[in-house]
Amino acid sequence: MTEARTFTAQVPIRVFLLDDHEVVRRGLCDLLDAEPDISVVGDAANVEHALVRAPAVRPDVAVLDVRLPDGDGITVCRELRSQMPELACLMLTSFDDEDALLDAIMAGASGYVLKQIRGSDLVSAVRTVASGQSMLDPATTARLMRSLRAEPAEAPAEAPELAGLSPREREILALIGDGLTNREIGKRLYLSEKTVKNHISRLLAKLGVQRRVQAAVLATHLEQPETTGDRPAR
Repeated sequence: MTEARTFTAQVPIRVFLLDDHEVVRRGLCDLLDAEPDISVVGDAANVEHALVRAPAVRPDVAVLDVRLPDGDGITVCRELRSQMPELACLMLTSFDDEDALLDAIMAGASGYVLKQIRGSDLVSAVRTVASGQSMLDPATTARLMRSLRAEPAEAPAEAPELAGLSPREREILALIGDGLTNREIGKRLYLSEKTVKNHISRLLAKLGVQRRVQAAVLATHLEQPETTGDRPAR
């Protein structure tokens, strides 16, 4: 069992920052570096640089802006955690967006906070996720949970469409539900990334949804009846 990690001035929390605004990055760096038990070890202004720089410095926490010019912080979170599973990602955004929150949870983020957060609260959030705990904005999370609780009523109507998926599409849907990227799915199933993309496009059309995260929610409904012990032995 993994123990909660303890950080000190001698062994500080190593933080990586991703934000496309230089003023924001500098402000975050000054705020966090002022704490004796926190050290900013790197930063980036875009997705491309973050995916190269973060693995090189092996941070404990990555503070990631959700919206970026060349992509999004949620994809960065997923990609970095595939290389560093112990990494805690704290999503920082100006937008109160339920879809982005669900995407962040599916990507394995440990926290999702709004940029309106006070500096002292952000420092606390970094310490919280570094210790292995979750730090999700309470008001946004509560609304998300209410909306998800309302969704099961629609699940029966989706069942015929789920039944229309091929075995390969069901396999890919389950892996989407596990939060895997196209590249990771391809490696798992020995398929090219392009083939995986084509399968996903077809299964999204069959499910009548447009976004990958909607398919992931359906994947959890698909798996629930099968978790009662009748999984075939291999």
